[in-house]
Amino acid sequence: MAACTTAIRAQQLLVVLSALRLLAAGAPQPPNIVLLLMDDMGWGDLGVNGEPSRETPNLDRMAAEGMLFPSFYSANPLCSPSRAALLTGRLPIRNGFYTTNAHARNAYTPQEIMGGIPDSEHLLPELLKKAGYTSKIVGKWHLGHRPQFHPLKHGFDEWFGSPNCHFGPYDNKVKPNIPVYRDWEMVGRFYEEFPINLKTGEANLTRLYLQEALDFIRTQHARQSPFFLYWAIDATHSPVYASREFLGTSLRGRYGDAVREVDDSVGKILSLLRNLGISRTHLSSSRLITVRPSFPLPKKGGSNGPFLCGKQTTFEGGMREPAIAWWPGHIAAGQVSHQLGSIMDLFTTSLSLAGLKPPSDRVIDGLDLLPTMLQGQMMDRPIFYYRGNTLMAVTLGQYKAHFWTWTNSWEEFRQGIDFCPGQNVSGVTTHTQEEHTGLPLIFHLGRDPGERFPLSFASEEYQDALGRTTQVVQQHQKSLVPGQPQLNVCNQAVMNWAPPGCEKLGKCLTPPESVPEKCFWAH
Repeated sequence: MAACTTAIRAQQLLVVLSALRLLAAGAPQPPNIVLLLMDDMGWGDLGVNGEPSRETPNLDRMAAEGMLFPSFYSANPLCSPSRAALLTGRLPIRNGFYTTNAHARNAYTPQEIMGGIPDSEHLLPELLKKAGYTSKIVGKWHLGHRPQFHPLKHGFDEWFGSPNCHFGPYDNKVKPNIPVYRDWEMVGRFYEEFPINLKTGEANLTRLYLQEALDFIRTQHARQSPFFLYWAIDATHSPVYASREFLGTSLRGRYGDAVREVDDSVGKILSLLRNLGISRTHLSSSRLITVRPSFPLPKKGGSNGPFLCGKQTTFEGGMREPAIAWWPGHIAAGQVSHQLGSIMDLFTTSLSLAGLKPPSDRVIDGLDLLPTMLQGQMMDRPIFYYRGNTLMAVTLGQYKAHFWTWTNSWEEFRQGIDFCPGQNVSGVTTHTQEEHTGLPLIFHLGRDPGERFPLSFASEEYQDALGRTTQVVQQHQKSLVPGQPQLNVCNQAVMNWAPPGCEKLGKCLTPPESVPEKCFWAH
């Protein structure tokens, strides 16, 4: 079985693909696919990557038995765009998951955003239907909360979870608590029917999400039909939570408690797959490290290991994620590949394992990593780092060129929001947007993974790297066709629905005074 985990900005993702089985007629059945995505787990949170408390034994075992990818990347340093890229195989700038509200601005899908995944995008579960897959999402969707963006309208057959993160509680007047759905039916809300104790950190959500995964796997195995499970939990996303049995058990505080429960859940899922005899393929990718802003390490946030900064930034700490490919009998244990990988590759690789090809009518940014995992092949490819619609940096080989540097504004920083705690690098971790398009800051990530010592502009090494990087960027920008931006901030009047007699304006930034008071957003 193949499994894959990845930490997105601190999200960890685990994809599991089962070995081929023969149907009664002798035709091979495509592999099952399990994608486990854990919000805001970091590159340095895994024992295999040096976390000293060693509280991730199940993930570490996967690494020991498979192939490690030290240079694996998210497509964006924030939740929603990363998920859109994962499920479409395309950069957020192409699939519309960005904003044009401001230069180099990150964006996601809170309740105030009216956009979501466009109908024109082909998501992984939709394409897998062609090979007979049944698909389920468990946990956070984050690709739009209006009815037209519902996951069951984009290829999934079942859903248990929420359209957004578990922020709150809200007052249910100006803003409601986030709803939880089972398929099309709202079955409750966070902090109400699904309580989260912010004082103690206790919540049973991970336990519920685990049971949903186990039940789905058992049901689909009994039906002998291929399945795709997307397990997108958010226990390690602030405010972090864990079940009572895990609270107080970690050396790393409440965040560590959440990580331990996530790792334990992964172990239970893999154990079930082994017991059912469908654990012969596994691609695992621990998503890039994300240090949550304003949370000190190690008690309340993840670890970015040796890398600079964290979530929200396009430095390595905000974009790089560890990845592990595990496929007993196919991928030799204890292997390390320095292939540059992307979360978008999971889209293309999953299609390849299912015997399908990606859509040919659009640009697909994800690569098929099967040749790397099975034959050790290396492929040249760039990694593009975007914030909003701004290309901030590119990595080519060992060299990373920054065209813009920025962490966050001085205003946010003075309020205690720090995306780079304890990591001030003069001229690099700036609180104003600094342009370097004329002479990019270039780092050799092999010698300097922390991006602290840019190459000298006058050096031959710099000039050679600049020439190769410039050519790749020019080709990328010349052929780029941005998608319609979905994450622009809208007036609250333009939301899921309008009361009787109110017009659904359908446009962002509508002046509030132009909308009747009765038409303001309500749930």
